[in-house]
Amino acid sequence: MRHARVFGLAGLAIAAVGAVAFAQTTVAPLPDNAPVVTAPLEIDLSKTTWGDAKAGQTKASACAACHGADGNGSDPQYPNIAGQSERYIAHQVALIASGQRGGTAVAMVPFVKDLTPQDMRDIGAYFATQKASAGLADDTVIADGTYKGMKFYEVGQQLYRGGDAARGIPACMACHGPSGAGNPGPAYPHLGGQRQDYAARRLQEYRTGTTTVKDPALFNIMAQVANKLTDQEIQALGTYLQGLHNRADDAAASAGKAAPAAPPAPAAEPAPQQS
Repeated sequence: MRHARVFGLAGLAIAAVGAVAFAQTTVAPLPDNAPVVTAPLEIDLSKTTWGDAKAGQTKASACAACHGADGNGSDPQYPNIAGQSERYIAHQVALIASGQRGGTAVAMVPFVKDLTPQDMRDIGAYFATQKASAGLADDTVIADGTYKGMKFYEVGQQLYRGGDAARGIPACMACHGPSGAGNPGPAYPHLGGQRQDYAARRLQEYRTGTTTVKDPALFNIMAQVANKLTDQEIQALGTYLQGLHNRADDAAASAGKAAPAAPPAPAAEPAPQQS
C-alpha cells in the first residue's frame, strides 16, 4: 500500500512537470485584432501662397534625373513638365506624396513625400516658367481599320480638334486649348509637346475608369472621354500631342535662323544743357 501511494505521487509529479514543459514550448495565439490602419498623408495646398520660381529651382534639383533640368526630359516613359501650370504640378505632386496615384508615379514617392505644400507650389512655379519643347508626330499611313489610308497624326488631329460627335467624344481642345496650352484655372494640363508614350499610357489609365484618387471629379471627366477611344485612336492622339506646339514658336525659330539679330542702336547723345 505504501509503494502504491509512492507510485501515485510520482505519477502526479511527472504529469505536473510535463504540463509545465508543454506550457513552456507552446506559443500562445495572438489576439485576433484588426490590422493597423495608418492615416493617409493630408496635404492642404489651400494654405499656401503663390509659388516662388527661384526657390522652386533649387527644390526641383531631384526632378532633373527623370524630367530634365528644365522639365524637358529625354526618357520617353517620363512626362515633360516644362510649361505645365503651377497649380497642376503642385496638385499632382500632392496626390503622389499622399499615395493617391498609382502606376509608374509610385516611383516618385521617395522624392516628394517630405515636401511641404509650399515646396510643391514653388516647384510647380519653376517648371511653369520653363519653355516646353515639342517632338515629331508620326506621319506613317495607317494600313487597316477605320482610319485606313490616313496618317496617325491626322487621326489624332481630327479627334483633338473636332472630337467625334456620333460617339459623344468632345474635342480635346475645348479644355486643353488649340495649341495644348491647357487651362490653369480648373487645372486642365498643358499637353502640347507631351511625349507620345506617356500620353498614351495616361489615356489607357483613364480608359480603365478606376482610380484611387479621393476626389475623382477631374479623373471622371477624362474617363468618360477615354472609354470610347480605341487603341489605335489613343496611339494617334499620343503622337499628335507630341508634335503639337504654338505656331508662333515656328515663326520665332524661322526669324532667328533667317538673319542674325540686328545690333542695338547707338544711344542718343544727351541734349545740351540750358545755361
